[in-house]
Amino acid sequence: MLLVVSVIIFFMVELLPGDIAEAVLGQGATEENLAAMREQMGLNKPAILRYLEWLSGAVMFDFGSSIVTQEPVISVVGERFMNTLFLAAYAAVIAVPMAITLGVLVALLRNTIFDRVANVLTLTSISSPEFFLGYILILYFSVEWGMFPAISNLNEGMSLWQSLERTFLPALTLVLVVVAHMMRMTRAAIINLLASPYIEMARLKGAPPWKVIVKHALPNAWAPIINVVALNLAYLITGVVLVEVVFVYPGIGQALVDAVSKRDFPVVQACCLIFAATFILLNLAADVGAILTNPRLRHPK
Repeated sequence: MLLVVSVIIFFMVELLPGDIAEAVLGQGATEENLAAMREQMGLNKPAILRYLEWLSGAVMFDFGSSIVTQEPVISVVGERFMNTLFLAAYAAVIAVPMAITLGVLVALLRNTIFDRVANVLTLTSISSPEFFLGYILILYFSVEWGMFPAISNLNEGMSLWQSLERTFLPALTLVLVVVAHMMRMTRAAIINLLASPYIEMARLKGAPPWKVIVKHALPNAWAPIINVVALNLAYLITGVVLVEVVFVYPGIGQALVDAVSKRDFPVVQACCLIFAATFILLNLAADVGAILTNPRLRHPK
């Protein structure tokens, strides 16, 4: 799958209009200079050969050099990717326990006012675009109340607490987006199990409702829950482009947007391939986790 994605990424960038050499040298460059630049960048080689060279380098984490800065691409996107991982981990630490806890509570209190209010709020959160939630949080938490900075710029000398404070609003934006989905999937998985015979037997034995869900239903619902958690973790890493742009966060999503605006194609290709690899690996982790938590899948007949 990653190989197919790499082909799509490379040749979709190839199909973009414009001349890379002219983008580097400017419109006033002479034909001789343009020809020399194309020779230097290997643009005169066939596309298949350039793809194979790019792929062989990408396997060794060598994505070439940035057209704008002339630095190795891995040094341009490496630190940005670590910042994105920090933001995703920050949001995940808040979102995953909150989503599972709320999912268990709404399943336990099904058809009550709490369940209905939670469903309305989660549907509202799911239906709201990330950039809209981000601007709403900036309006109230930064402009109106002055609790957190509107721009999440990070510096190397910052302490962990300062970094957490600067990245709270983008992390909260991601939390509001993914908690709703994970909570609803947890609720649905547990409610589907409540009609099982062993759940009915636990109820007939006099087990309290919370024990029926936590001890009997939740362990058997881990497979779909782990699956949706892993998919949302993939979103936290690959879907942060809009959030990083809104909060000017120095992550790989912001690096991708900057590279597109500057026509820095090697950086664009590297960012897209990193996003694809992350999403595919976390999908694989979701499948493996579902198998490990389900004895019927581990020991098929």
